[in-house]
Amino acid sequence: MTRALVGLVAAASLILLLSVNSANAQEPFYRGKTVRIIVGASAGGGYDTYSRTIARHMGKHIPGNPVFVVDNMPGAGFLISANYMYRVAKADGLTVGHFIGGLFLQQLLGKPGIEFDARKFEYIGVPAQDNYVLGVNKSTGITGMDQWLSSKSVVKLGGVGAGSATDDIPKVLAATIALPMQLVSGYKGTADVRLAFDGGEVTGICNSWESFKSTWRKELDAGELVLVLQNVAKPHPELPKIPLAINYAKTNEAQRLIRALVHSVGPTARPYLLPPGTPKDRVQILRKAFIETMKDPEFLADATKAKLDLNPLDGAELERNVREVFNLDKALIPRAKEILK
Repeated sequence: MTRALVGLVAAASLILLLSVNSANAQEPFYRGKTVRIIVGASAGGGYDTYSRTIARHMGKHIPGNPVFVVDNMPGAGFLISANYMYRVAKADGLTVGHFIGGLFLQQLLGKPGIEFDARKFEYIGVPAQDNYVLGVNKSTGITGMDQWLSSKSVVKLGGVGAGSATDDIPKVLAATIALPMQLVSGYKGTADVRLAFDGGEVTGICNSWESFKSTWRKELDAGELVLVLQNVAKPHPELPKIPLAINYAKTNEAQRLIRALVHSVGPTARPYLLPPGTPKDRVQILRKAFIETMKDPEFLADATKAKLDLNPLDGAELERNVREVFNLDKALIPRAKEILK
């Protein structure tokens, strides 16, 4: 073989090698991959329903079209899943966490068992900003908030655990407006609370209106669930006659506590996030895909069928809202710790 021919063969081999490497470099990371969404509650509740609906559509908005699956990891009021996302899950962009944003405030207040720093997660977005409402079973005979407070009838409210709105909001209301309630906590999710409600084990719950409409439809339609109080800054358009909790606060401190510990919950209630250290390019891919999914006509039709409200925030805005939690007025922290311990 002549030197010229050898040179041509070597050059052709080099070009082929470079072409293969270039093709591999352009191959989408997510091609052929499976993305897990770890939901910190049992199946059948609002967090699970949102996640399974999103999982059916988000993959098509990611280069490589990965498959999305949902795994439930209930326990300790979502804390097991939150700690898992921080300490165990690989930071490779293939594991997405979904648990209650109320745990971020619990971190600030020093809740035992928290092994994460919320400021270090990578945030993807939220599908809805929750509007929390108190509902009671019609068997209590309670038809409105004024009647409940004046009668001082103690209602058993079902809860998931500290950090959840099912627990934290009633605790704040008990301390600020003398809400007569007994909290029965430790359920694995609001789906389990619903079963306890239907069976008479508990007679009320603080839950989001979004979750009530989607997963408590039977109880609402049958009139078994009576909505009595909104725990938001302004009335939800669909609930104009249900009073606001802050209107029952008689002192300045009570009003400040409700604004700080109750009104702030909604924007961070349903975060989708990634472990710390996830490569930034994969974070951006998932953020973009999440927002595109929120606009996807097929997803919107699926969400409508499941009666899921949508009021999304992107990852950057969610991250800002989480950081705002840690700016709680220091003067309120001792009282907040006492209330939410």
